[in-house]
Amino acid sequence: MSGAAAPVPEGAAPHRRRPRYPGKYPRKFEQRYKERDPARHADTIAKVLASGKTPAGTHRPIMVAEVLGALAPRPGDLAVDCTLGHGGHAREILPRLMPGGRLIGIDADPIELPRAEARLRGLGFGPDALSAHLSNFAGLPKVLAAEGVAGADVILADLGVSSMQIDDPGRGFSIKAEGPPDMRMNPRRGQPAWALLAKTGRDALAALLQENADEPCAGELADAIAGREFATARALADAIRRALPRAAEEAREGAVRRVFQALRIAVNDELGALDALLRVLPSCLNPGGRVAILTFHSGEDRRVKKAFEAGLAAGQYAEVAREVIRPTPAERHANPRSSPAKLRWARMQDRLTRRLPHRLP
Repeated sequence: MSGAAAPVPEGAAPHRRRPRYPGKYPRKFEQRYKERDPARHADTIAKVLASGKTPAGTHRPIMVAEVLGALAPRPGDLAVDCTLGHGGHAREILPRLMPGGRLIGIDADPIELPRAEARLRGLGFGPDALSAHLSNFAGLPKVLAAEGVAGADVILADLGVSSMQIDDPGRGFSIKAEGPPDMRMNPRRGQPAWALLAKTGRDALAALLQENADEPCAGELADAIAGREFATARALADAIRRALPRAAEEAREGAVRRVFQALRIAVNDELGALDALLRVLPSCLNPGGRVAILTFHSGEDRRVKKAFEAGLAAGQYAEVAREVIRPTPAERHANPRSSPAKLRWARMQDRLTRRLPHRLP
């Protein structure tokens, strides 16, 4: 009979249709973005990249050429990536350390660290070339001690949040998330952002928004959300928008992003960790060693600039970046998440030779 199903041979498994992409507006986040499965949806990935956006669940390393120019990794060097993230910068640094060099990767995220390590292992970097440590970058001296080394030749710290974290609603970083605003880099430690917000008073929250995000409407926003509990990140974002009824839509969305940034920085004590890293950096670098730090907020950049200038004045650093380095217009167009990034670098005194001029590409 026409259209009848063919008989299934005895003992054979029945045919099953492959899972299909569930429509234009699927309910589950895991199904919502085709680009989270690049092996099956390469055409979608290409369209997302061509539109100047970052595919969901992935991360595009920022200012790669500028970072490599500042760090100048060489064969035999020992490098440390203090914020391994997706492994994008490490992937570019590792080949330049060969032969004879190696990279130590550090990350506080217990979910993304093993994934990044697996990606880099898949590229052929074995234990002799790469080791990974679950740690906040403030623990750099302990990591070096655990590795049995006194210092590194190259140190990188990218202080941005990885796109994998932003795009995962279970982590509570995104303003669109339907789950609670958590925002912890390590969800096994500390308190989530919703708990911090619920117990923070108006004046304390206003000060936090000012310090961590330079928020111009800190007072009005603190009046609206301090001491309240929000079941979802989306509910928090909506409350921020309602607190600024006369502001333009662009201004309200900017306030939402800044409040989320301020809470994330507070929950993870990011500025405290950065201060700790900057204090120990000179003792963690070998003579002639190079450090580069990518920041995404003026409070971070001010700390890095002052620390590098103080180290230069004290004779610890031989040279520091005279001007902050920013992404090119082409990179900002191709990857809008790079727009706020600022790069600064420093080079330790070389006790063996005279100072050499440092040239960026």
